[in-house]
Amino acid sequence: MTSDLQVDATSESPHTIAHGQRAASTVSSDLEGLAPESDDLGLSDVRLTTDTGTTRIAEPPRTNEPRWRRRYAALLWVSDLFVLSWVVYGTQLIWFGTGNAQVAIREDSRFDEFSYWVFSAALVVVWMWALSFADSRSHRIVGTGVTEYARIASASFRLFGVIAIAAFLLRIDLARGFLLISLPLGVLVLLLERWLWRQWLLVQRLQGKYVARVLLVGSRESVAQIARELRRVPGAGYHVVGACVPSGKIADTIDGTDIPIMGNVDAVNRAVEATRADTVAVTSTDDLPPDKVKQISWGLEAGKQHLVLAPSIVDIAGPRMHIRPVAGLPLIHVETPRFSKGQRFVKRTLDIGASALGILVLSPVFAVLAMTVRLSTPGPVLFRQTRIGLGGREFTMLKFRSMVSNAEALLAELAEQQRDSGNEVLFKMKNDPRITPVGRFMRKYSLDELPQLFNVFGGSMSLVGPRPPLASEVAQYADHVHRRFLAKPGITGLWQVSGRSSLSWEESVRLDLSYVENWTLLGDLIIILKTGRAALAPGETAH
Repeated sequence: MTSDLQVDATSESPHTIAHGQRAASTVSSDLEGLAPESDDLGLSDVRLTTDTGTTRIAEPPRTNEPRWRRRYAALLWVSDLFVLSWVVYGTQLIWFGTGNAQVAIREDSRFDEFSYWVFSAALVVVWMWALSFADSRSHRIVGTGVTEYARIASASFRLFGVIAIAAFLLRIDLARGFLLISLPLGVLVLLLERWLWRQWLLVQRLQGKYVARVLLVGSRESVAQIARELRRVPGAGYHVVGACVPSGKIADTIDGTDIPIMGNVDAVNRAVEATRADTVAVTSTDDLPPDKVKQISWGLEAGKQHLVLAPSIVDIAGPRMHIRPVAGLPLIHVETPRFSKGQRFVKRTLDIGASALGILVLSPVFAVLAMTVRLSTPGPVLFRQTRIGLGGREFTMLKFRSMVSNAEALLAELAEQQRDSGNEVLFKMKNDPRITPVGRFMRKYSLDELPQLFNVFGGSMSLVGPRPPLASEVAQYADHVHRRFLAKPGITGLWQVSGRSSLSWEESVRLDLSYVENWTLLGDLIIILKTGRAALAPGETAH
């Protein structure tokens, strides 16, 4: 038997593709004699040999699926233990000192007094168990999304609730201050620790390490779409190593990508073995036999290889999707996006409280900026502009003036020039001649937008939301883009923390619609934190 499809381990540079000639002849495969798995940092190539030549598709550093996941979970476990020990015992030393304080037991209790040193040790052990029970270190949630953080907070608050109930029922008098400090401090430090690990993991994944090796199965169109989405977010940890399509021809690639086609949908098991994929993602089932997905799942190794169904819908948040088994069919229910009265009340309460606090605390900064703008160039301190807000209604947006007073009159002339930023709808220039020296500084750190806190307090804007558009921009909107107006425009938003002026129009719309349709309070808080970081350390997109 000729060896036409084989896998070997080499040390050649990753991320390169040496294109050979593709034969039109039939290609047979022989998967015997596969190279043994190398260590986590080994490199692997897939060689597709045809009658006329060899096509080598070099892969990034290959990871042993169970090994890297166990290793990362172990790193999280050790760091969680260190953090909780530091927080709990640190709080004990601050609250009780170095003495041997005792947990008070009521007279009619069946338990004897015991040292807080013992109680702290038990608290750390039970807290670690709660985090494990909540599956907060699962490879399915680490590295992306907010589920990891939510599970940590939920497990911690539930644990302390159980401790409070147990102390009441068993008549144990615990120091309330000790618990009131340990809980919030422990949660905050745990979240910070996990965030730091996530930054490390993102760096590793950008280098091709600590990733799931994915084989896509479906039609060419659906495979290309899912591949684009996965490559758009490399930090999610999914590296596409190949594809199986209904009429796949080995040594061919998916249109517009360098993803090799490993055969048709009947060759999934052989393709998994050849590419050493640990995840099979079914992107569409239209061209698959009714029982094909089930057969694919039977062929995967339990615990080491995973099956993922990837429907061709994007930008749908987890809370909007619910799986409901009906007659053996896993139906995915996608809720219609809407703001309930409770959600609107919570969001408005946050807007009022945060904007009022911001206006009060930043009032000295307002005064300094107003005086600087007034004395630096002729013109008013504030720039007022009509924008489109909630429900398509107009409102007046406030900003510190960062341009010359006749900036609007110069816009038509500049619009005809070649731009180095923005996109086909939004006008941006990196070196806009209308911007004053003081304005350039304010724009870099987003200080010119501070007066919008008054818009938020007045109700025409929100702290977080879609970008407030001009009427001239709205005139160019496609029908679906008007869904932006289901929410109040925001001072900041996903567009602000995801690239700002460097985004294409399609990407700007996608981010705004994703925010409107998947709003959560936690999401708002995360965007606000990211905005603070972006304002303090602006990049090239801030101008």
